[in-house]
Order: sequence, then C-alpha cells, then structure tokens
Amino acid sequence: MTEQSSVAAEETPPLTPTSLGALLGRIDHEWRTRKKIFDLQNARIWKPDPQIDLGFDFLGRRCATPIGPAAGPHSQLAQNIVLAWLGGSRLFELKTVQVLDELVINRPCIDMQTIGYNIEWSQELLVPQSLTEYVKASMLLEILERWEPLADFVGPAPGPYVFDMSVGYDLAGIAGDKVAGFIVGMLDASAEIDALRPQIFGPFAQFASLDFKSCISDTLTLSTFHGCPPNEIESITKHLIDQHNLDVIVKLNPTLLGYENVAGIVNDELGYSDVSVKEAAFEEDLQFERGIELIGSLNQYAKDRGRRFGIKLTNTLVVDNLKQWMPEETMYLSGPPLHVLASSLLQRLANAMPGVLDIPGSDGDVMVSFSAGINKDNLADSLAMGVNPATICSDLLKPGGYGRLAPMLKRLTKEVQDSGHSTLPAWKAGRQAKAVEAGFGSTCASHVANIRGDGIEPYHLSGNQKLPREVDNKLEMFGCVACNLCITVCPNDAFFNIKSIEGMEGRQQYLLLAELCNECGNCMTFCPEDGDPAMIKPRLYQDRSLFEGRTGQGFLLDDSGTIVESRSDNESDNQDAPALVQALLSSEVGLPLKVAPTAPPTVGPDKAKSSGSAE
Repeated sequence: MTEQSSVAAEETPPLTPTSLGALLGRIDHEWRTRKKIFDLQNARIWKPDPQIDLGFDFLGRRCATPIGPAAGPHSQLAQNIVLAWLGGSRLFELKTVQVLDELVINRPCIDMQTIGYNIEWSQELLVPQSLTEYVKASMLLEILERWEPLADFVGPAPGPYVFDMSVGYDLAGIAGDKVAGFIVGMLDASAEIDALRPQIFGPFAQFASLDFKSCISDTLTLSTFHGCPPNEIESITKHLIDQHNLDVIVKLNPTLLGYENVAGIVNDELGYSDVSVKEAAFEEDLQFERGIELIGSLNQYAKDRGRRFGIKLTNTLVVDNLKQWMPEETMYLSGPPLHVLASSLLQRLANAMPGVLDIPGSDGDVMVSFSAGINKDNLADSLAMGVNPATICSDLLKPGGYGRLAPMLKRLTKEVQDSGHSTLPAWKAGRQAKAVEAGFGSTCASHVANIRGDGIEPYHLSGNQKLPREVDNKLEMFGCVACNLCITVCPNDAFFNIKSIEGMEGRQQYLLLAELCNECGNCMTFCPEDGDPAMIKPRLYQDRSLFEGRTGQGFLLDDSGTIVESRSDNESDNQDAPALVQALLSSEVGLPLKVAPTAPPTVGPDKAKSSGSAE
C-alpha cells in the first residue's frame, strides 16, 4: 500500500455512467468470451435452494433474500446493482441522493486496511444521472432474470427484489425541486424507460418491448447529518409521508448510546486505543430519550396515514482522523467495531421500548433495518436478532468483493436447513426459543452478550490487526503478481484483465476503464505491490472531454476499441505502451466494453409483460 496524504480535487466528474446499450453489449461480450458478467465469476452467481425460503417482507414488500448493498459505493451505478443482484442481493439501499450534487470529495476516500473508514458520504453523480442509473439497473435486472443464458445459474425463480431510495440531508434540500423531482421520477419512471428502450438491441432485442416496471421505488431511507436536530428529522419524515406517500425508514446514529458508552466499547472493551471518538459529535446529535419519543410518534404518524415506518441501525461513527491517510480532519468508522455498537444500541432500544420494535422478544411493528459490519460469520446471528434486512458495505470492499455475497447466502441456507426449518421466520422463531431457554430475553440480548463476551475476538483490535499482503515489487504498467485483487475490491468494476500476448510477462494484464474509477484508493490498499493500480495500469477513456481534462497516462478509444490518442507520464513512460495496449484490446477476448448503435428497436403492439417480481 502506497503512502498518500492527499489528492487534488478533481476538475472533471469523478464518474461517468455507462450507457444502457454499452452495458448490455458488455454483458453479452463477457458472457460469450469469459462466462462472466462485469467480471463476476459464474461460480459466484447465487442460485436459490427451492426447498429453503430466505424471503422476508420489507415494509410489506417481498424480498427473496435478506441481504443487499448498503447505501454507499456499491449502489450508485447500474453495474454495481447488477453485480449485487447476481451475488444474491434482493434488497438494494440506493446511494444517498442530495441537492448538492457537484461535491468535491478528496481522495483517497476509503480505507479498508484493517476495520474500515471513509470520508465519502453521498452520490457522486448529478441527481438526474442517479435517477437514470437506478432506472437502468431496474431494467437490466428485469432483462437478466429472463435471459436464457443465465437461467441455469440464477434458477427459474430468482425471486422478488426491492429498491429502497435514500435521500438527505435537510428539509430544504429534500423539499426542493431537484430532490423532489428525483423521488417523483423513481415513483413513475415511464418517461425515463421510454427514453432508454432504443438502447436494447442485438441479443437482447426481444426485451425492447418488455413492459418494464415503472415504479422503481416507493420506500425511502432518510439519512441525516450528524447533529441534525430532532425536529428536522421529524419534519422531513412527515414531509416524505405526506408529500410523496412513501413508507419511510429513519437511519439512526451510534451516538444514541452516549459518548461514555461508545468510547468505553470502542477504546476499552474492543481495544481500539488509536480511535479518537469525537465527544462533540455526541452533544450535537439526537439524544436517546428524544430518539425514543421520535420513533414512537413517527410510527403513529405513519400508521394514521396508512403508511409504514422503520428505523435503520446504524450510520457510521464520526471519529478524528489520527491516521491521516485520507485527507480530512474527521472520518467515519465502520466494520467490526460498528457491529458491536449497532447491536448494543438495538438491545438498548428494545429494552426501552417493549412492544414497539418488530424483533423477537419485542413483537412490535417498527421494522429494523441493519447495516454494521455484516459478514459471512455473523450474518445468521444478526438476522436472528430480527433485523430486516442486513445490508453490507465494508465486507464487499474486501478481496472477493461482490463474490462474497453468494457464500453468505449459502451458509445461511445451510443454517436454516440444519435447524429443521424451511423459512426464515420459522428459523428466527426457533432461534428466539433457544435464546430464552439459555436465559436471555431475546436473540438480540444473546448476540450482544456473545460479541461483548466469549465471541469478542472477531470484533476486537487483536482480531483486526492483520494488514493486507505485501511483496517487494514496484508496480508497473505491464506485468504484476496477477492476484486479481484490484478487480474484486473495486466497487465500480473499473478494472478488467486480458490474457497476456506473446512476449509479455505474466499470464494476464490489468487495465482500467477510467470513466468508472473515482480514485477511492481501495485498489491501492489491497494491491500487494508498491504503487497505485488506478494510476499505473493502462487507463482507457472513451470520453474525449474526460481524457483531455485529466492528467497522467491514458489511452483514448473510439467506439470500436481502437486507440486514437495516447499520452504518457514521467513515471511510466513506455514507448511501446500504445502498441501493447492495442494488441491486448484486439485479442480474442479483448475490450469488454462494447458500444453498439442506439437505433430505436421495432416495438410491436403487444408488449411482453413483466412478471412483476420486483416490488
């Protein structure tokens, strides 16, 4: 991992979404030449067991599995959502959209070297682009669940899924035309769908007339800044219910536990003495007693209007940036220690609000969504607490990426099957009965006792000190240890590989689709060689304005994948680089990103009907 203290703010957009036509072309090309989709191995595609139902109800809407990406780097581009769906996700908490959509976020912005920190916090696209991405993603999922080549891999019934919007951060922004227009567009995306239809062509032409689902989402998770006044949270929630007729989830902060409790858990119990919990953040944030009042009053407000209400545990924890690898004064903690905080907060809320939360031992009607350090080892115990769903971020930023989802579901399936049950609710009831027999009031109390007792090691500093592997090599443009880590840890699937041509070192070469790279730093964290793959590996552009607006080495391609212009930098000046990159792109496997014409398809009067699998 290369030392880096700061990166200059970008002067060009950090991400350039790929058109629907290009995404479909890439899916077709990759499947024919690699039997992959967006670099995900077909062995990592989730195929449900027809004998075990992992489904649950999300605010009354059916989801076939209880996991999905949390609002973050894995849920803002269409291909991210497709990758998560292929891995078995069926609940997608879309990345938070806000009125300020031309933010400058310093780089690197993600640090997963041990537990997890970040300084990125909302969408990196313009608001209209975010709407288009989510509509594209929904259309892609409806196509792929019907695409014959995938049938043997996803099964005959991939199951229903739900897109859950996320917006922030204050009432003025959310009530303004820009964010309100986004919500309206998500509720009825008919115009957006019709604008995208002409890009469905070639092997997917049969789906051009599909009666795509026009309501992309009618649920919303509200994200607010640390320090947002409780009256503001209340006003925003009521506005969303009244103005847009939405079911709403309010995301809560771990600060509800109070400074002494949080610092005691993080610094003392878990041993993270180098984590500086910001005491000032607790004074400005929602207080526990007021939070209880807010949950009760908003739940009643929603019920009185025929809507549903839920809470989400939790947001990340704001801490001082003592590490100084990312260039901000504060950063946001996630991963294993946040799991202990969020689980402990759930127990405290359940104890303080008997009969309110919809979890075993409480049996209320306020749904609890959960996102805090979920991984394969704790997924079952987390779900047994009664949370619906368990969304994931930090674990997907580790090696394996989206490929870590299917093994989670396979282990959960075995857990349910071995218990003698065939549905998730029945299994949860069985786990609750065992917890009571063991002397606990609930599965939540049992889980918290374990992770703060005998099972503390995976959450303790001692269990999270191992650094990513390193080798004593300087990373170069061509040739490396070929570990594939840059591909799997990139949330945007910006990297891909091509088999080396004769005379090149190594069995495969790695290249970068520059429009999909926001320089988050995650590939640099996990690359075992000394260097930043996002800067050193060949950077391919298809957008001339971006190519001209950025510095460093790069190769501008036309729609056929031919290099029309290139530049080098002082560190990686290689006179043969353009010829070598072109030879790789022209090989049998070649460039995965294929751009096809966007002429309108012929649409007959009888449209193919959607199965309605997505809520």
